[in-house]
Amino acid sequence: MKKVFSGLKPSGDFHLGNYIGAMKHWVSYQDKKNIEQLLYCVVDLHAITVFQDPKILQKRSRDVLAIYMACGLNPQKSILFMQSHVSAHAELGWILNCTARTGWLNRMTQFKEKAGKNREQVSVGLYDYPVLQAADILLYDTSDVPIGEDQKQHVELARDIAKKFNHDYNTDILTIPKPIIAKSGARIMGLKDAQHKMSKSGKNENDVIYLLDEDDVIAKKIRKAKTDSELLPEKFEDLKDRLEAKNLLTIFSSLAQKTPQEILNNYVGQNFASFKKDLTEIVVYKLSPIRKKTFSLLENPAEIDVILKNGAEKANDIASKKLKEIKKIIGFI
Repeated sequence: MKKVFSGLKPSGDFHLGNYIGAMKHWVSYQDKKNIEQLLYCVVDLHAITVFQDPKILQKRSRDVLAIYMACGLNPQKSILFMQSHVSAHAELGWILNCTARTGWLNRMTQFKEKAGKNREQVSVGLYDYPVLQAADILLYDTSDVPIGEDQKQHVELARDIAKKFNHDYNTDILTIPKPIIAKSGARIMGLKDAQHKMSKSGKNENDVIYLLDEDDVIAKKIRKAKTDSELLPEKFEDLKDRLEAKNLLTIFSSLAQKTPQEILNNYVGQNFASFKKDLTEIVVYKLSPIRKKTFSLLENPAEIDVILKNGAEKANDIASKKLKEIKKIIGFI
C-alpha cells in the first residue's frame, strides 16, 4: 500500500498551474484503494526562507488550508496540517543535514535560479531547504511524492539522503520515495510568456490566472493571452514551436481531462477566437466553485483552526514515533 506526502508554501497566491500540476491530482488520490496514507501539508517553514510579513504569513497559511479543502481535499480522507505544528520536521531536518553532502546541495538548480547573482546575501535556509524537504517526506515513510517537474531534483536528493543514512547506520528505517509527476499539465507556463512557468512571483499579473480570480478577470486574462496569427493545426505535435498556443491547449486538455489532440480536433483550421471562448468557459467552470468555497470557509477561521489542530495531532502521532526510532538508531539517549 502506498503512502503519499506533498505540500505547498503559503508565500503567495495560488494559481492555475498549482491546481493543474498538484492539487487536482492530490484530490484524485483520495479515491484510490491502493493508498493507505495521505498527508498534505502547508509548508510554512519553507516559506520563511525568504522574509515574510508575520501578519500576511498568518493569513496566507489559513488561506492555503481553505483552498486545499475548496479544491476537494477532505480532512476525513487526508491529513491536512501546518508544517510548523509538527516539530519533528525541523528536528529531522537537522539530523539529515548531517547526512547530506554539500556537493549534493551545490548541484540544486532551484537554488541557483532563486538566488541568482545575489547568492552571498540569501538565507542559509534557502540553500538548505531541500534537506528540510527530505525530512518532510521521510518522516512519514512516504512511498510516492506527487510533484511538479521542477521539484524532481529535490525528491532525488531525498532518495540519496535516505540511502546514505540507511547505509551509514546499517538499517532500512528510511523508505526510499519516488517522485510522481503528472503525464500532462505538470508544467503550466505563463499566458504572456510561455518560456517561463506560470508563477505567483511573476511581475505581469496578466501572465497568471489565480485560483481566486473573479470570473470576469479570468475572461480578460485569457482574452489577452498571447497567441500567434497562424491557424490551429491538425496535429498537436505541430505546436511544438508555438509555445503559447501549446500551453493554452495543455490547460484546456488538463481541465477537460482529455488529450490535447482530442481538444485540438474541434478547432482544426480555426483562429483562436472560439478556442479562447471555450477555454474561458471551462476555466471559469472549474475555478468559480473553488473561489466561492474558499471564501465561505474563510468566514469561519475557528473551524479552519480545528481542522489544523486535528491534522497536526494525527501527523505528530506518526512523525514522533518515526523520529524516536531514528534517534535510537543514531545513538541518542
